[in-house]
Amino acid sequence: MTMTDPLGDMLTRIRNAQMRGKSKVVSPASKLRGWVLDVLADEGFIRGYAKVDFPNGKSEFEIELKYNEGKPVIELIERVSTPGRRVYSGVETIPTVHNGLGITILSTPKGIMSDAAAREKNVGGEVLCRVF
Repeated sequence: MTMTDPLGDMLTRIRNAQMRGKSKVVSPASKLRGWVLDVLADEGFIRGYAKVDFPNGKSEFEIELKYNEGKPVIELIERVSTPGRRVYSGVETIPTVHNGLGITILSTPKGIMSDAAAREKNVGGEVLCRVF
């Protein structure tokens, strides 16, 4: 069976692993997922990730989750734009998450980036997810 929303699957795996207190979670690898993980790592929501290649040609990401005093750093991670309902935002209307404490991850013509980077580069795009 094919997966209709690979990014939503990865976000759900992260959310479920943090609810269970896991230190690492595994997700199939793709370019989009890697770019989103780059933004999450740069913004300090995850410790990092590593790509693991297998002999059969498949690869997956091993994501290291981050905790602060036993509580997950990511309190909210949710998909905004879905395959059935795309959500786009201009640079003036990019949503803020909890008054700027969280981030919105966007897919722009200049790449996948956080809301602050998109405002700095003066570009809008598809709102992929919100993280707080």
